Amino acid sequence: MASDADERLATGDNEGERGDQDLGDLLQELRVLLPGVQTLTAFLIILPFQSGFAEIRQDEKWSYTVMFVCAIVSLVLFAAPAAYHRLVRPLRDREQFKHDATRLIVIGMIPLTLALVLAVHLVVTRVAGTAVGLIVAAVVAVLIIGVWWVFPLLDRRRAVISDRSRR
Repeated sequence: MASDADERLATGDNEGERGDQDLGDLLQELRVLLPGVQTLTAFLIILPFQSGFAEIRQDEKWSYTVMFVCAIVSLVLFAAPAAYHRLVRPLRDREQFKHDATRLIVIGMIPLTLALVLAVHLVVTRVAGTAVGLIVAAVVAVLIIGVWWVFPLLDRRRAVISDRSRR
């Protein structure tokens, strides 16, 4: 009967290859997140310089300010692993780097969530009014929280429980 180590060697699934795959997955995820946050941030940077910006209400300007800061914070957190990697290259502790980069990405998703909800609120409020803006922003908030946070964390919890029951 083959051991787990023998099976991993036979299939090429050793710790180093799995670690490289994890790092590749992390980098691919950043390639998806960064352009979206960069685009959102770019639009937010130019918005105050548009002629109509002066016409928005003061509460909308505060909402814009929070949205802009959230987008910038998210952008900084998503770009941090690449900056860190360049500055300390070659990596001495790949596992710690992956752990830290994952933490930065997850933390960066928090201000991104808020920025997206605020963006929806601001745009829909301008187009359809405050009540509709609040409703649509709430629906988007529930969607993001469900898809980005609740479902993955429930799946993670199920996997942990399943792993414990196998032992």
